[in-house]
Amino acid sequence: MRPKMLNSILRTMCCAFAMQIASGQVLNKPVPADNPNLPGNSAWTAACASDDFNEYFVNFTWNPPVVGSTNEFILELSDANGNFGSPVELSRVSDKNTNFDFDFQFILPQDTQGDNYRFRVRSTAPELVSEVSDAFSMYYIGFNLPILISRDGNGTLPPGGQISLCNGESLTLRPHNIPSAGNYKYIWYRSGTRLSESSTSLTINQSGMYYVEIDYGPNCSGSANTLSNAIDIIISSPLGLSINPPAVTTLCPDDTVTLEANVSGMGHTYTWYKDGTAISAPTVDAHTYVVDGGIVGFEGDYSVEISGTGICLEQSAPIAISNPGSFTVNRDNAARLVLLPGQNETLTISTNASNPDIQWFKDGAPVAGETSTTLSISEPGDYYATVTETGGSCGVSTKTSETTTAVFPNAFDITVDYNGSYTNCANSSVVLEVSQINATENGNTFDVTAQLIDDFTYQWFKDGTVIGGSTGASLSLTSSAENGIYSLEANLGAFSETSNNLEVVLNSGATIAISSNGTQLCNGVTVTLSTTYDLTGTTFNWSRNGQNIDASSTALTANEAGVYQLSVVTDGCPILSNEITLVNFDESVITADAEENIIFPEGESQTVTASGGTSYEWYGESNTLLSSTDSVTLEQEGNYLLIATIDNCQITRNFTVTFRDDFQIPNVITANGDGINDLWVIPNTYSRQPDVTVIIYNELGDELLNQTGYTNNWPPSSLGFRQKNQLFYYKIRRANQTLKQGTITVIR
Repeated sequence: MRPKMLNSILRTMCCAFAMQIASGQVLNKPVPADNPNLPGNSAWTAACASDDFNEYFVNFTWNPPVVGSTNEFILELSDANGNFGSPVELSRVSDKNTNFDFDFQFILPQDTQGDNYRFRVRSTAPELVSEVSDAFSMYYIGFNLPILISRDGNGTLPPGGQISLCNGESLTLRPHNIPSAGNYKYIWYRSGTRLSESSTSLTINQSGMYYVEIDYGPNCSGSANTLSNAIDIIISSPLGLSINPPAVTTLCPDDTVTLEANVSGMGHTYTWYKDGTAISAPTVDAHTYVVDGGIVGFEGDYSVEISGTGICLEQSAPIAISNPGSFTVNRDNAARLVLLPGQNETLTISTNASNPDIQWFKDGAPVAGETSTTLSISEPGDYYATVTETGGSCGVSTKTSETTTAVFPNAFDITVDYNGSYTNCANSSVVLEVSQINATENGNTFDVTAQLIDDFTYQWFKDGTVIGGSTGASLSLTSSAENGIYSLEANLGAFSETSNNLEVVLNSGATIAISSNGTQLCNGVTVTLSTTYDLTGTTFNWSRNGQNIDASSTALTANEAGVYQLSVVTDGCPILSNEITLVNFDESVITADAEENIIFPEGESQTVTASGGTSYEWYGESNTLLSSTDSVTLEQEGNYLLIATIDNCQITRNFTVTFRDDFQIPNVITANGDGINDLWVIPNTYSRQPDVTVIIYNELGDELLNQTGYTNNWPPSSLGFRQKNQLFYYKIRRANQTLKQGTITVIR
């Protein structure tokens, strides 16, 4: 046998043996186990956990070989539908790596609600996942008291447990004593029949006895004792309530009229309303109401509401009762006016009196000659007008308008602010403006911005110094060179007021870019980050993941993964650069389209292509550079080396080329110890293959060898032979398929 072929066989044997060890474990599905802390000896079939009890066990078994010393077994729970997209870890153990049969102890998470939960066990060394368990009903009983339900969950239980509705009406029942009620599903009942609704509320438009309980599944619902109170819904027809047409609908001060409901004498409760507001208490059999024209404000729309057991809550259409002499007087200006020297203000009233006599008053005294709906004033005081109706059917009537108070201000308060959103160092421009002008008079403050903003003259100041030409109600700033403290002086007649101060810190608009000589970090290799921005004399800071790490290096040497950024203070504002993300080098990104052990027939070749790197070098056994591209063509047996580079990081991969055996499976060997044809050597197609099993029998049918990944090592020296030319039988199988079978004659 050639040395290169022998080396290849030995390497294949080692790899096959290592794969067998790494993949030999079998994790069986977990099953419910008995709770040793409870009497009896039986495994649970469904889980009903609560604050009072939450302790469960599952049994887990697995098959050797032994897992790695760092291994952990992790018990995981699916979602309520049995899916493991985001499993919940229930338990983790690291001391059972030589125990092939043990129990996990766990508690149910408080959001567990469903009938199709499943378990699985995951190991970490090697990384394997068990078969998924059967499905189980599992609930955490977070609420286990009788439920209380009421209309819209308002907390009020109906008298006698009854609620009456009219045909076509509906109401919603909802629990009112369950914390976080939306976390549960519910079972609603009508007169003992389960309904399809499972949400926290139920909308009802049918008669029946309604109640609810929390749905904790078929095994836990009854033990939770959450069955609610029952509410009897009675559907009734309306009585057709109305008010009988009254004798009159217009009243003078000496008149009255009795309003009467068309339904009476049945023991029902009546409530009377005027303009939608109740004017009587609910009273049994109070089906009449007297409207008195002598009561001020009697005019309006009257209606009646009826209620009682077994009837609809019903309200009549309104009846309008009016005063033939009624009219209105409205003040059409503000209740308080500011008078400025030399300015007049006009007061106005409006009225719907048919023949009005008007008289204006100042401080309670008539203003001579002022008998129209408007009054021009220039003096402070309290002003109002009286309107007398002289042509109404109920005689002479007088009404007074609301009072307007006119004042001179004692002072003005000028407030300036930023126009729109502004934050120091976030803006590169801003507009300052007058935002409010308040007048003060005897301690009272009121907004006069709209009236006076155009009457003042203005002067802007920066850092206490006049800004030439800036005399408007607003000021536009567009450069960080204008940063400072701003204020405004406003003048009107004898008034001269200074505003509040506003600080302006605009950013310079500068941009800072950083770059790096790579983004990959590996052993012994660092990455340098730098900028073309001149950092001389500036305050700056390098940060990683938002944390400052270096305030002195103009170029940063990085050896940790993270997101890097440079902050430079310009004109008092920190300016942030772009971000550069450095990552730890991941060797798995370098891949090749061939296995490490390459086999092809002698005389042929195979091209291997790598990917994931930025440059490549392929070397032969004599360290000869074969290729500097991503691919190489291999023609000879031997060991080959790939060096792939990403940025400053390198990774090596070894490849071995072995020629495929063209010989047939031998049927004769000479086990005479001369080193030639002493062993039964079969082609690589069948030897050292982890999924191929070789079985050898003697002529009596006794099995002498049963080996997966056969290593061309039969017969052993210890095997005795009963005759010089002894016959043996072999089978070569993959799973349940027989690939080859025949005889072997051993000549001694």
